[in-house]
Amino acid sequence: MLAKEIKTGSIVVHNGSPIVINHVSVQTPSARGAATLYKFRAKNVVTKQKVDLTLKGTESLEEADFQTRDIKLMYTDNEAAHFLDQQDYNQYTLPLEEIRDEIKYVTEELDGIGAMIYNDQCVGISLPVSVMLTILQCDPGVKGNSATSRTKPAILETGLEVQVPEYLKQGETIKVDTRSGEFLSRA
Repeated sequence: MLAKEIKTGSIVVHNGSPIVINHVSVQTPSARGAATLYKFRAKNVVTKQKVDLTLKGTESLEEADFQTRDIKLMYTDNEAAHFLDQQDYNQYTLPLEEIRDEIKYVTEELDGIGAMIYNDQCVGISLPVSVMLTILQCDPGVKGNSATSRTKPAILETGLEVQVPEYLKQGETIKVDTRSGEFLSRA
């Protein structure tokens, strides 16, 4: 896969280990004949370490050989999250510290979660682009504030805190972007 084709969320092999791309920035040179540089911020899927790499547009990385299985959250305890494979009913357990960024968006009803299987071992989860979550706590909405673009903090059912428009109130369901953690719309 050429560097110019790699997008956020892609999983590629770097130094023999699979990495997931979290951020891509493009640096276009001003000189003629100079190559465009692609800077990637990624996370090693197995060791969970952050990786920064820079490639020219014509350089390439091998696409990682992953299997993704549909799973559902069964339950979480103080140390781990437990998932159930929807096809063969295998159970996968992942330590909470390994998936602390992803678990903020996961509820037991959420569909579209994928287990990333690498060498017959579950090394992480992939989330849908957006999820529906209910507002548990926020300041009350003030009548007449629907035309302004001011926001207020809201705590959602998973404990995630996001900025929402002032007109939303407790108990409403909203759509949240799992890549950025931003409010998208009312559900």
